[in-house]
Amino acid sequence: METLSWARAHGSKITMVHSVFFDSEEFSISPGQLEKRIKEGKAACEQAMETYPSEFGIEMDYLVREGEPHEVVPAVAAEIGADLIALGTYGRKGLKRMVMGSVTAGVIINSHCDVMVVRKQCEDCTGEYHRILVPFDDSRLSHLAVERVAEVADPQDASLTILYVIPRYEEMIEFFNTSSIRGRVNEEAHKIVLEGERIADERGMKAHTMVEEGRVADKVVETAKGLGSDLIILGSHGRRGIDKSILGSTTERVIAHSPIPVLVVK
Repeated sequence: METLSWARAHGSKITMVHSVFFDSEEFSISPGQLEKRIKEGKAACEQAMETYPSEFGIEMDYLVREGEPHEVVPAVAAEIGADLIALGTYGRKGLKRMVMGSVTAGVIINSHCDVMVVRKQCEDCTGEYHRILVPFDDSRLSHLAVERVAEVADPQDASLTILYVIPRYEEMIEFFNTSSIRGRVNEEAHKIVLEGERIADERGMKAHTMVEEGRVADKVVETAKGLGSDLIILGSHGRRGIDKSILGSTTERVIAHSPIPVLVVK
């Protein structure tokens, strides 16, 4: 529903992608399984197309491809020139609270475009966002996250909050409690959020700034709940970079625990 509402609000076209994992050993034992699963995938997509376009008034089509979902989805997105991939955090096997589904993580890592992740269906979603939270650490992608707000919401209407979280590591509490160190850390934190505010101002957006201390992902989710945010926009990784084999742990944890949609910018 969230994706359909977004498409309607932005005048977009939706291409559904259904991937059929090709297991050569399985299909060699039961050769009819591949054809059966492709047929089932097409039927599911056609049913969705019959159900939603009349209600939402949007253009839809679908593609069924063989391969791993986390490889197929980004490949199709690049092929058709998509500017957004939308998906849930889990498939039929569900989601452990502490670990994001491997398909979702793989799609984000391999995607050339932004990825919208939605954890649950929303009957009241309109595809429009008015209270947006952007975790900001002055990295390139966090700059891009602030800029993206103007593309997904009305700059004059949306309430934008820029948040920097001072990481709190239990083994360093005594170190940070030193007054001179704490003062310098807080000074740097406020410089960081002011940079985010400057970027927003250049694009005609008024931003509120916040500095919190704690575990970064937990504070992001907690702040979003406290502010009543309806969208979190963040980068796939921060200043420390990313290992191509895994998604940045902060982004992964935010997605796994956020009750609202998360837009991951690339």
